[in-house]
Amino acid sequence: MKKLITYQIDSFTKEKFKGNPAGVVVNANGLNDYEMQQIARELNNSETAFLFPPDSNDCNGVIRYFTPSTEVPICGHATIAAMYAKAVEENLDSCVLKFKTKIGTLPFEIIKNNGDYQIVMTQGNFELSPTFDNDINNRMLTALGLEESDWDEKCPIQIASTGHSKVMIGIKSRAKLNALTPNYNALADLSKVINCNGYFVFTFDSDDKDILTYGRMFAPGIGINEDPVTGNANGPLGGYLIENKIVDFNGNEFEFNGRQGEKIDRLGVIKVKVKIEDNKPSLIQIKGDAVVVFRTEIAI
Repeated sequence: MKKLITYQIDSFTKEKFKGNPAGVVVNANGLNDYEMQQIARELNNSETAFLFPPDSNDCNGVIRYFTPSTEVPICGHATIAAMYAKAVEENLDSCVLKFKTKIGTLPFEIIKNNGDYQIVMTQGNFELSPTFDNDINNRMLTALGLEESDWDEKCPIQIASTGHSKVMIGIKSRAKLNALTPNYNALADLSKVINCNGYFVFTFDSDDKDILTYGRMFAPGIGINEDPVTGNANGPLGGYLIENKIVDFNGNEFEFNGRQGEKIDRLGVIKVKVKIEDNKPSLIQIKGDAVVVFRTEIAI
């Protein structure tokens, strides 16, 4: 019988029961796909991360991610959670660890400060899809509970990705953002048409000079009606804003803070950094806090 060291971590916050919860199994070696899927279903977070020893000389380990219903290639908040749990479990000093994911080997930086940690995740290559036609736009807005007049027209509706794609939908009002009651079945059906499961609705309507955007993320197609604070939405958002020349920047970097989870009382903040070459995003990183909710051992 194997004892799995398992953490429940809240990412992008230092306050328990805020931010985005993730499960982490730090010693997953020997688990098969079925067992990981069952554990993820039992923990019932939007994602659970499983850490394995390195399988080659060019990485420090392997990481896999499961929702309660399926495996996903990459996950922002579960990466923050996994590296935080590993740092706490092993009492790590500041370092950079390279982990093999389904989208390639990525560097994750662990920053130790005053006995605690922050995590920087380098995301995958940024990709931006063409805009949708009017029919898809209208179906999407309707499914989200939006009128065309709510849409911020300087923000084209497009799929952006750093490894796990999200549709970017900019709207004018934070009040409208928090009032959304999407038709989840319609969104899930539309996901099959556009081949993208996540819908990130965001606004620049902020009353805090340190917060550029507020957002909400819906992914009913993979069993997540609403995700509290989404690294794989806020990171690509940074690339999207640069590629579409929606924001100004100086030099070769653009940084902003995105806030998410307000409506569902899971508030968290993600710091996004975009490195820019030839006026295009060349590297995207997200940085976040985390906090341990509990550590336990599962016998399997």
